[in-house]
Amino acid sequence: MKFSKLFTLMTAALCVTAQANDIAPAPAQRQAILLQDATVHTVTNGVLKDTDVLLVDGKISAIGADLAVPAGAQVLSLQGKQLYPGLVALANQLGLTEIEAVRSTDDTTEVTNTNPDIKAQVAYNADSEVVPTIRANGFSYSLVYPNGSLIMGQSALMQLDAWNWTDATVVDSVALHIKWPRADVMPSPWRPQKPEDIRKASQKAMTELEGYFKTAKAYADAVGKGVKLPVDSRWQAMIPVFKGELPVFVHANDERQMEQAMKFAQQYGFALTIVGGRDAWRIAPQLAAANVAVIYTSPYGIPERADEATSQSFQTPALLAKAGVKFALSLDGYWDTRNVVFAAGQAISYGLSPEQALRSVTLDAAAIAGVADKIGSIEVGKAATLVVSDGDIFDYLGHKVRYMWIDGRAVDLNSRHKQLHDKYQQRYQAKN
Repeated sequence: MKFSKLFTLMTAALCVTAQANDIAPAPAQRQAILLQDATVHTVTNGVLKDTDVLLVDGKISAIGADLAVPAGAQVLSLQGKQLYPGLVALANQLGLTEIEAVRSTDDTTEVTNTNPDIKAQVAYNADSEVVPTIRANGFSYSLVYPNGSLIMGQSALMQLDAWNWTDATVVDSVALHIKWPRADVMPSPWRPQKPEDIRKASQKAMTELEGYFKTAKAYADAVGKGVKLPVDSRWQAMIPVFKGELPVFVHANDERQMEQAMKFAQQYGFALTIVGGRDAWRIAPQLAAANVAVIYTSPYGIPERADEATSQSFQTPALLAKAGVKFALSLDGYWDTRNVVFAAGQAISYGLSPEQALRSVTLDAAAIAGVADKIGSIEVGKAATLVVSDGDIFDYLGHKVRYMWIDGRAVDLNSRHKQLHDKYQQRYQAKN
């Protein structure tokens, strides 16, 4: 009986997630689009008022005042509304999980602790009901990564209006992701452990990580010298790391973890980005000097130490910017990715300039993902991926995303959240 009930519940949940998303991806751009009289947040060239932007064949074709209307073009008067590049969300698992309580809808994690050959995009669900809720707050791209316990696998940059994962993939193999072994010995409230046991587990994980890299480096050196070896997909996938072609994104929050990772990167000569970075403000000058970028995932974090200010997490983006650290704001999850825009607004309240906040979810995020030449700013020749908001996109009360284009394709901004809002608003109005 218990199994029967469980099976029934899981089947019902799967039916919900298996329903075809009724918001179909837009077709490729065939008609030129002229956006008139917008307040254009270019990112690279300041804010341009009463400015037109022309979109042709999925690219930004022209920017200026009173642009001529091409024959057959669609014209949209924005009347001063705010025009931004499509926002970029880094280091999350959007599209990899749908219902956390249903294991069969969770494709975030592999079972072993050494999976450098795992690629996140093949598990991406373009029909996820969560994706439209993220788009509704202005996000057009997401960097999804596989979770795990040590060497987790490779991330991919996805565009958020697609039929399937192949359509969605913008960049395959953006980075290799590693979960760095713990540097502290504090037990978690939900998993009591002795400090000595935590220390031993961390040392074991560090030894394993070093062993994996030594083996992978020896494999790469042998292949580079023409030695014929049995193909091992794990070490084959790491060859680009040692060639400097594949960056490594290390997930770490403690300053000691980050310092260890920086030394490790120097030892093996790979480009390093920190994901997490809760303590990044403590070593910001060292990060800047080593050209280590940070994907900061704790914009709403609580103090880690008794002597830290209650607003430390909110202040960290401004401290990183002041030190010259390239960073992007993020929330490491999936459904809560939509709140990154409000995290940026919060950071502005604590010293980050509006220009820096915008870069942290557009151009600098694109640069960390290796695609700053294609997306992240409003410039001629870049992808026609744009978002229109009634007000400041970082203002929780004032912003409302009205339009979105990805590669010149008009994106439907409907979502399950909007549908439920409209449904229950009708009930409220009926009762009042």
